[in-house]
Amino acid sequence: MLNIYLTNEHGILEETTEITKGCWVNLISPTEQEINDVANKAQIPLDFLKDPLDEEERSRIEKDDDNVLIIVNLPLMSKDDSGLDIYDTIPLGMIIANGCFITVCLKDNPIFHMFVQNKVKQFFTFKKTRFSFQILYLIATSFLKNLKLINKKTDEIEKELHQSMKNKELFTLLNLEKSLVYITTSLKSNNIVMQKMLKSNYLKMFEDDKELLEDVIVENQQAIEMAETHSSILSGMMDAFASVISNNLNIVMKFLTSFTIILALPTMVASFYGMNVPLPFQHYKYGFLIAIIISIVLASSTAIIFWKKRFF
Repeated sequence: MLNIYLTNEHGILEETTEITKGCWVNLISPTEQEINDVANKAQIPLDFLKDPLDEEERSRIEKDDDNVLIIVNLPLMSKDDSGLDIYDTIPLGMIIANGCFITVCLKDNPIFHMFVQNKVKQFFTFKKTRFSFQILYLIATSFLKNLKLINKKTDEIEKELHQSMKNKELFTLLNLEKSLVYITTSLKSNNIVMQKMLKSNYLKMFEDDKELLEDVIVENQQAIEMAETHSSILSGMMDAFASVISNNLNIVMKFLTSFTIILALPTMVASFYGMNVPLPFQHYKYGFLIAIIISIVLASSTAIIFWKKRFF
Protein backbone atom coordinates (compact mmCIF):
# COMPACT_ATOMS: atom_id res chain seq x y z
CA MET A 1 0.00 0.00 0.00
CA LEU A 2 1.31 3.43 -0.98
CA ASN A 3 0.04 6.73 0.45
CA ILE A 4 1.48 10.18 -0.16
CA TYR A 5 0.76 13.12 2.15
CA LEU A 6 1.74 16.78 2.06
CA THR A 7 1.30 19.62 4.51
CA ASN A 8 -0.28 22.59 2.72
CA GLU A 9 0.38 26.29 3.34
CA HIS A 10 -2.21 26.28 6.16
CA GLY A 11 -0.44 23.46 7.99
CA ILE A 12 -3.14 20.90 7.17
CA LEU A 13 -2.18 17.41 6.04
CA GLU A 14 -3.58 16.41 2.66
CA GLU A 15 -3.25 13.23 0.64
CA THR A 16 -1.81 13.58 -2.87
CA THR A 17 -1.00 11.25 -5.74
CA GLU A 18 2.44 12.51 -6.78
CA ILE A 19 5.78 12.52 -4.96
CA THR A 20 6.65 16.19 -4.61
CA LYS A 21 9.15 18.19 -2.58
CA GLY A 22 8.41 18.11 1.14
CA CYS A 23 5.92 15.22 0.98
CA TRP A 24 5.61 12.14 3.17
CA VAL A 25 5.55 8.77 1.39
CA ASN A 26 4.10 6.01 3.55
CA LEU A 27 4.69 2.42 2.38
CA ILE A 28 2.84 -0.37 4.19
CA SER A 29 3.72 -3.88 2.98
CA PRO A 30 4.44 -2.47 -0.50
CA THR A 31 4.51 -4.41 -3.72
CA GLU A 32 7.65 -4.76 -5.81
CA GLN A 33 6.26 -2.25 -8.30
CA GLU A 34 5.59 0.34 -5.59
CA ILE A 35 9.11 -0.09 -4.22
CA ASN A 36 10.69 0.41 -7.63
CA ASP A 37 8.52 3.45 -8.41
CA VAL A 38 9.36 5.20 -5.13
CA ALA A 39 13.07 4.36 -5.44
CA ASN A 40 13.20 5.84 -8.95
CA LYS A 41 11.17 8.96 -8.22
CA ALA A 42 12.86 9.75 -4.87
CA GLN A 43 16.29 8.72 -6.19
CA ILE A 44 17.20 6.55 -3.23
CA PRO A 45 18.94 3.13 -3.08
CA LEU A 46 16.60 0.18 -3.48
CA ASP A 47 18.04 -1.48 -0.37
CA PHE A 48 16.83 1.46 1.75
CA LEU A 49 13.26 0.42 0.95
CA LYS A 50 13.71 -3.35 1.13
CA ASP A 51 15.77 -3.68 4.32
CA PRO A 52 12.98 -2.50 6.70
CA LEU A 53 10.67 -5.17 5.24
CA ASP A 54 12.82 -7.92 6.77
CA GLU A 55 11.28 -8.94 10.12
CA GLU A 56 14.71 -9.80 11.51
CA GLU A 57 16.36 -6.52 10.45
CA ARG A 58 18.32 -4.89 13.26
CA SER A 59 17.99 -1.25 14.32
CA ARG A 60 20.61 0.98 12.73
CA ILE A 61 21.29 4.30 10.99
CA GLU A 62 22.96 4.45 7.59
CA LYS A 63 23.87 7.26 5.19
CA ASP A 64 24.30 7.13 1.43
CA ASP A 65 25.20 10.49 -0.11
CA ASP A 66 22.43 12.82 1.10
CA ASN A 67 19.99 10.02 1.93
CA VAL A 68 19.73 8.77 5.51
CA LEU A 69 18.11 5.47 6.51
CA ILE A 70 16.95 5.00 10.09
CA ILE A 71 15.64 1.57 11.10
CA VAL A 72 14.05 1.17 14.53
CA ASN A 73 11.69 -1.33 16.10
CA LEU A 74 8.12 -0.46 17.01
CA PRO A 75 5.69 -2.46 19.20
CA LEU A 76 3.05 -4.69 17.72
CA MET A 77 0.44 -6.83 19.49
CA SER A 78 -0.40 -10.14 17.85
CA LYS A 79 -1.83 -13.59 18.65
CA ASP A 80 0.00 -16.88 18.98
CA ASP A 81 -1.25 -20.25 17.67
CA SER A 82 -3.45 -20.80 20.73
CA GLY A 83 -5.06 -17.35 20.47
CA LEU A 84 -3.20 -15.77 23.40
CA ASP A 85 -1.96 -12.17 23.19
CA ILE A 86 1.72 -11.68 22.52
CA TYR A 87 3.53 -8.35 22.29
CA ASP A 88 6.02 -8.39 19.46
CA THR A 89 8.10 -5.83 17.56
CA ILE A 90 8.64 -5.15 13.86
CA PRO A 91 11.16 -2.95 12.02
CA LEU A 92 10.20 0.51 10.81
CA GLY A 93 12.30 2.29 8.21
CA MET A 94 12.49 6.09 7.99
CA ILE A 95 14.28 7.52 4.96
CA ILE A 96 15.25 11.18 4.89
CA ALA A 97 15.79 11.94 1.23
CA ASN A 98 16.52 15.21 -0.56
CA GLY A 99 12.97 15.86 -1.65
CA CYS A 100 10.77 13.81 0.67
CA PHE A 101 10.37 11.76 3.84
CA ILE A 102 9.63 8.04 3.43
CA THR A 103 8.39 5.48 5.96
CA VAL A 104 8.46 1.73 5.24
CA CYS A 105 6.85 -0.95 7.38
CA LEU A 106 5.45 -4.46 6.97
CA LYS A 107 2.23 -3.71 8.88
CA ASP A 108 0.03 -0.73 9.54
CA ASN A 109 0.16 0.72 13.05
CA PRO A 110 -1.61 3.39 15.14
CA ILE A 111 1.43 5.70 15.10
CA PHE A 112 0.93 6.56 11.44
CA HIS A 113 -2.79 7.12 12.04
CA MET A 114 -2.00 9.80 14.61
CA PHE A 115 -0.12 11.81 11.99
CA VAL A 116 -2.75 11.22 9.31
CA GLN A 117 -5.52 12.33 11.67
CA ASN A 118 -3.58 15.49 12.66
CA LYS A 119 -3.29 14.42 16.31
CA VAL A 120 0.40 15.38 16.53
CA LYS A 121 1.15 19.02 17.28
CA GLN A 122 3.65 20.98 15.19
CA PHE A 123 3.77 18.26 12.55
CA PHE A 124 4.86 19.23 9.06
CA THR A 125 5.87 16.78 6.35
CA PHE A 126 8.64 19.05 5.08
CA LYS A 127 10.34 19.19 8.52
CA LYS A 128 11.91 15.80 7.96
CA THR A 129 14.32 15.65 10.89
CA ARG A 130 11.65 16.76 13.35
CA PHE A 131 9.17 14.33 11.77
CA SER A 132 11.55 11.40 12.40
CA PHE A 133 12.03 12.47 16.03
CA GLN A 134 8.26 12.76 16.51
CA ILE A 135 7.86 9.19 15.24
CA LEU A 136 10.58 8.02 17.63
CA TYR A 137 8.83 9.78 20.50
CA LEU A 138 5.51 8.09 19.71
CA ILE A 139 7.28 4.73 19.44
CA ALA A 140 8.78 5.21 22.92
CA THR A 141 5.42 6.19 24.42
CA SER A 142 3.79 3.25 22.63
CA PHE A 143 6.29 0.89 24.25
CA LEU A 144 5.43 2.42 27.64
CA LYS A 145 1.71 1.85 27.02
CA ASN A 146 2.32 -1.77 26.08
CA LEU A 147 4.43 -2.27 29.20
CA LYS A 148 1.58 -0.91 31.34
CA LEU A 149 -0.81 -3.32 29.61
CA ILE A 150 1.58 -6.20 30.29
CA ASN A 151 1.81 -5.18 33.95
CA LYS A 152 -1.99 -5.00 34.21
CA LYS A 153 -2.36 -8.38 32.51
CA THR A 154 0.23 -9.87 34.87
CA ASP A 155 -1.69 -8.64 37.92
CA GLU A 156 -4.93 -10.17 36.59
CA ILE A 157 -3.27 -13.53 35.95
CA GLU A 158 -1.64 -13.47 39.38
CA LYS A 159 -5.06 -13.09 41.03
CA GLU A 160 -6.45 -15.97 38.98
CA LEU A 161 -3.49 -18.20 39.84
CA HIS A 162 -3.99 -17.53 43.55
CA GLN A 163 -7.43 -19.11 43.22
CA SER A 164 -6.64 -21.95 40.85
CA MET A 165 -3.58 -23.19 38.99
CA LYS A 166 -4.45 -23.53 35.32
CA ASN A 167 -2.26 -24.19 32.29
CA LYS A 168 -3.84 -21.32 30.33
CA GLU A 169 -2.70 -18.69 32.84
CA LEU A 170 0.78 -20.18 33.00
CA PHE A 171 1.10 -20.16 29.21
CA THR A 172 -0.06 -16.54 29.19
CA LEU A 173 2.65 -15.63 31.71
CA LEU A 174 5.19 -17.41 29.52
CA ASN A 175 4.05 -15.37 26.50
CA LEU A 176 4.30 -12.14 28.50
CA GLU A 177 7.79 -13.05 29.64
CA LYS A 178 8.80 -13.71 26.03
CA SER A 179 7.21 -10.41 24.97
CA LEU A 180 9.25 -8.52 27.57
CA VAL A 181 12.44 -10.03 26.16
CA TYR A 182 11.51 -8.81 22.65
CA ILE A 183 10.56 -5.37 23.94
CA THR A 184 13.71 -4.93 26.04
CA THR A 185 15.95 -5.98 23.14
CA SER A 186 14.18 -3.62 20.73
CA LEU A 187 14.30 -0.69 23.15
CA LYS A 188 18.02 -1.13 23.71
CA SER A 189 18.62 -1.31 19.95
CA ASN A 190 16.55 1.84 19.42
CA ASN A 191 18.49 3.58 22.18
CA ILE A 192 21.80 2.85 20.46
CA VAL A 193 20.49 4.34 17.21
CA MET A 194 19.19 7.49 18.93
CA GLN A 195 22.43 8.00 20.85
CA LYS A 196 24.29 7.72 17.55
CA MET A 197 21.92 10.26 15.98
CA LEU A 198 22.55 12.67 18.83
CA LYS A 199 26.33 12.39 18.72
CA SER A 200 26.89 12.14 14.96
CA ASN A 201 26.20 14.58 12.15
CA TYR A 202 23.91 12.33 10.09
CA LEU A 203 21.03 14.77 10.44
CA LYS A 204 20.90 18.55 10.47
CA MET A 205 19.31 19.52 13.77
CA PHE A 206 18.15 22.81 15.18
CA GLU A 207 18.16 23.41 18.92
CA ASP A 208 14.47 22.46 19.22
CA ASP A 209 15.11 19.26 17.29
CA LYS A 210 17.99 18.36 19.60
CA GLU A 211 15.82 18.95 22.67
CA LEU A 212 13.10 16.73 21.18
CA LEU A 213 15.60 13.95 20.51
CA GLU A 214 16.87 14.21 24.09
CA ASP A 215 13.28 13.89 25.33
CA VAL A 216 12.86 10.81 23.13
CA ILE A 217 16.01 9.27 24.60
CA VAL A 218 14.71 9.93 28.13
CA GLU A 219 11.35 8.30 27.31
CA ASN A 220 13.11 5.34 25.70
CA GLN A 221 15.42 4.92 28.70
CA GLN A 222 12.40 4.98 31.00
CA ALA A 223 10.79 2.27 28.89
CA ILE A 224 13.98 0.17 29.11
CA GLU A 225 14.05 0.43 32.90
CA MET A 226 10.34 -0.40 33.13
CA ALA A 227 10.73 -3.40 30.82
CA GLU A 228 13.67 -4.73 32.83
CA THR A 229 11.75 -4.25 36.09
CA HIS A 230 8.66 -6.04 34.77
CA SER A 231 10.84 -8.80 33.33
CA SER A 232 12.50 -9.38 36.71
CA ILE A 233 9.14 -9.39 38.51
CA LEU A 234 7.62 -11.78 35.97
CA SER A 235 10.62 -14.09 36.09
CA GLY A 236 10.42 -14.21 39.89
CA MET A 237 6.67 -14.82 39.70
CA MET A 238 7.15 -17.73 37.29
CA ASP A 239 9.72 -19.28 39.64
CA ALA A 240 7.41 -18.77 42.63
CA PHE A 241 4.43 -20.38 40.91
CA ALA A 242 6.62 -23.26 39.74
CA SER A 243 7.58 -23.84 43.39
CA VAL A 244 3.91 -23.59 44.44
CA ILE A 245 2.89 -26.15 41.81
CA SER A 246 5.65 -28.50 42.95
CA ASN A 247 4.67 -28.03 46.60
CA ASN A 248 0.99 -28.64 45.82
CA LEU A 249 1.95 -31.85 44.03
CA ASN A 250 3.94 -32.97 47.06
CA ILE A 251 0.96 -32.26 49.33
CA VAL A 252 -1.39 -34.24 47.10
CA MET A 253 1.01 -37.17 46.86
CA LYS A 254 1.55 -37.16 50.63
CA PHE A 255 -2.22 -37.15 51.25
CA LEU A 256 -2.84 -39.97 48.79
CA THR A 257 -0.01 -42.04 50.26
CA SER A 258 -1.31 -41.55 53.81
CA PHE A 259 -4.86 -42.40 52.74
CA THR A 260 -3.62 -45.52 50.94
CA ILE A 261 -1.78 -46.72 54.07
CA ILE A 262 -4.88 -46.15 56.22
CA LEU A 263 -7.05 -48.13 53.80
CA ALA A 264 -4.45 -50.89 53.56
CA LEU A 265 -4.74 -51.81 57.27
CA PRO A 266 -8.44 -52.90 57.17
CA THR A 267 -7.69 -54.72 53.93
CA MET A 268 -4.84 -56.56 55.64
CA VAL A 269 -7.06 -57.63 58.55
CA ALA A 270 -9.78 -58.77 56.15
CA SER A 271 -7.20 -60.73 54.16
CA PHE A 272 -5.99 -62.56 57.26
CA TYR A 273 -9.52 -63.55 58.26
CA GLY A 274 -10.29 -64.67 54.74
CA MET A 275 -7.68 -67.46 54.88
CA ASN A 276 -8.76 -71.13 55.03
CA VAL A 277 -6.64 -71.87 58.12
CA PRO A 278 -7.46 -71.97 61.83
CA LEU A 279 -7.85 -68.36 63.09
CA PRO A 280 -8.57 -66.77 66.46
CA PHE A 281 -12.29 -66.25 67.19
CA GLN A 282 -13.30 -68.18 64.06
CA HIS A 283 -15.95 -70.12 66.01
CA TYR A 284 -16.92 -67.21 68.19
CA LYS A 285 -20.26 -65.68 67.26
CA TYR A 286 -18.85 -62.15 67.46
CA GLY A 287 -15.69 -62.94 65.48
CA PHE A 288 -16.67 -60.81 62.49
CA LEU A 289 -17.41 -57.86 64.81
CA ILE A 290 -14.02 -58.27 66.47
CA ALA A 291 -12.29 -58.21 63.03
CA ILE A 292 -14.16 -55.00 62.17
CA ILE A 293 -13.17 -53.40 65.51
CA ILE A 294 -9.51 -54.34 64.97
CA SER A 295 -9.60 -52.78 61.49
CA ILE A 296 -11.20 -49.57 62.81
CA VAL A 297 -8.70 -49.29 65.67
CA LEU A 298 -5.70 -49.78 63.40
CA ALA A 299 -7.00 -47.35 60.75
CA SER A 300 -7.99 -44.73 63.34
CA SER A 301 -4.68 -44.98 65.19
CA THR A 302 -2.75 -44.58 61.96
CA ALA A 303 -4.94 -41.64 60.90
CA ILE A 304 -4.37 -39.89 64.25
CA ILE A 305 -0.59 -40.40 63.98
CA PHE A 306 -0.54 -39.00 60.40
CA TRP A 307 -2.74 -36.07 61.45
CA LYS A 308 -0.38 -35.16 64.30
CA LYS A 309 2.53 -35.31 61.91
CA ARG A 310 0.53 -33.06 59.51
CA PHE A 311 0.58 -35.49 56.65
CA PHE A 312 -2.88 -34.21 55.74
